[in-house]
Amino acid sequence: MTAVITGHPLEPLTADEITAAAAVLRDSDRFTPAMRFVFVALHEPPKSVVLGWSGEEVPREAHVVLYERGTRNTYEAVVSLTERAVVAWTHVPGVQPPIMAEEFESCESIVMADPRWQEAMRRRGVEDFTLAMVDPWASSWTGPEDDPSQRRIARPLTWLRSAPGEHGYARPVEGLIVLVDLDAGAVIDVTDHGIVPFPTLAGNYEEPWMSQPGNVPAFDGPRTDVKPIEITQPEGPSFTVDGHAVEWQKWTLRIGFTPREGLVLHQVAYDGRPIVHRASLAEMYVPYGDPAPTHRFKNVFDQGEYGVGWLANSLTLGCDCVGHIHYFDGVVHDNDGVPVVIPNAVCMHEEDAGIAWKHTDFRTGAVQVRRRRRLVVSTIVTVGNYEYGYFWYLYTDGTIEYEVKLTGVISTAAIAPGEVPAHGTLVAPGLYGPNHQHFFCVRLDMTVDGVANTVVEVDSAPSPAGPANPHGNAWHVEKTVLASEAVAQRDVDAARARYWKIESAEKTSALGAPTAYALMPGATVPPMYSPDAVFAPRAGFTGHQLWVTADDDSQRFAAGDYPNQHPGGQGLPVYGAGDRPLEGADVVVWYTFGAHHVVRPEDWPVMPVSTAGFMLKPSGFFDGNPSLDLPASSPHCHP
Repeated sequence: MTAVITGHPLEPLTADEITAAAAVLRDSDRFTPAMRFVFVALHEPPKSVVLGWSGEEVPREAHVVLYERGTRNTYEAVVSLTERAVVAWTHVPGVQPPIMAEEFESCESIVMADPRWQEAMRRRGVEDFTLAMVDPWASSWTGPEDDPSQRRIARPLTWLRSAPGEHGYARPVEGLIVLVDLDAGAVIDVTDHGIVPFPTLAGNYEEPWMSQPGNVPAFDGPRTDVKPIEITQPEGPSFTVDGHAVEWQKWTLRIGFTPREGLVLHQVAYDGRPIVHRASLAEMYVPYGDPAPTHRFKNVFDQGEYGVGWLANSLTLGCDCVGHIHYFDGVVHDNDGVPVVIPNAVCMHEEDAGIAWKHTDFRTGAVQVRRRRRLVVSTIVTVGNYEYGYFWYLYTDGTIEYEVKLTGVISTAAIAPGEVPAHGTLVAPGLYGPNHQHFFCVRLDMTVDGVANTVVEVDSAPSPAGPANPHGNAWHVEKTVLASEAVAQRDVDAARARYWKIESAEKTSALGAPTAYALMPGATVPPMYSPDAVFAPRAGFTGHQLWVTADDDSQRFAAGDYPNQHPGGQGLPVYGAGDRPLEGADVVVWYTFGAHHVVRPEDWPVMPVSTAGFMLKPSGFFDGNPSLDLPASSPHCHP
């Protein structure tokens, strides 16, 4: 008998549904005892089904990635939760899925039990191995020996605490690299490139350690001049929540969550008009620019090699989020397929966002001013030493902003006393932070006033001198239609004030122009590594800031589905190779932005937040200022 599944077709999988999907697979004749559950997520219905949905029952399905230990085989399955059956089963040859939670957690004990690692630590004068920290860095691609079809590996790095509870990243074990076979749960090789003395000073940021002598920087105790700030909404929030559906002001959207992507936004619309069908982080890539043996292989895909959803923090009221908060739990799973609930994985609240608009009539003295608000939807993940906060902001003037907040602890390196690092910055005596970059690619499945959209590049340029421009002051706007995937691979150009408009192919404004949203680039940088670098093909999507492709639900990830141990050549360069037409089409806009990190002493021992991101701003979507109807803020600024 067919099970009755109710609710919106984009509701994330519940714990019961994850349990059911795992049970169906375990009962199938394809499942073996060696199989582990890597990812279990909603198998989202096609866009046409979602857009046409009017409350009828839609079959619920789970998409599952499985890894079979020993055989090194990866499988993808689609499980019908409605029919309790496996409806699709695919072997994906020659790939390695992300490092699983159980591998991430066991790697430290595997390394610390190895006699070769222990001997390397003894050469450095270390006898108490319980003070060591081993971080399970992904292997990268260093050559054919990393072939994903031959072995499943990680390259962990080691640090040392000087006492229990101290800041371990203050003392890197420089030059020591371990190669671990994750299938066998054993160390393959230990390479020791030579002893570098441990940095001598602590770098603690927690009490009671941070106030002890010898800490860097010096700390005299918490500030005493910080007065309380109270943020209150005496009548409650302006948003309403029904399951994962949100309404706020004129905005509507749905909150999604997957173990690989973490936070996802669905069906973002303003005043009933669609803008973005699906918005998600499509990859996060961190290449290091230090050629030292301990650091030259460090170029990680934090989403494709780990998965940021299962790394999400449980957020805390008054610390991570302030105000009247609504939380959404993240439902993920362990590698046995047992559901795991991350409480408060997503935080939603309102913020005052400064002045929305203002004008003073200097003749009459009349003043009109309105304050702007934004709805904040955020999640924070911990990936080893770093924390990343992913923040979506929806503003009362129709603007959408995406911001990444970077904090946590830099991945440190040791250097001999008196030496100056050539590819990093000293943050304490004998301790430096290597140069590195962070690249974030966001996938925007656009639906600006409907599915049929066209992307147009907009540049500004000086107008030619002549009778029409006698003073040479004129400049004009040049527009280029990105008509196919071959030409829709574009770069930011600040000298031309470049941005891109996503125009409706069907709707026009009162002024006769296509309704549109503009993608406004924020601060960004290109990759600094050589295009001939061994790992360069692994992150082809960083070759351009903007890519536009025809919509294809199977093309979700900027570096491909399985970047772990992969030599590269996957993802966006492949997606765009077919040169599909894009004018008036169902388009996906991919935007990659880079955070350039030349480390500062101020980044130690824990980084102040730095930010990177972009905006989607209405550009002819409205017939005028959409925030004109904001109420005055009584009684403070309106007589």
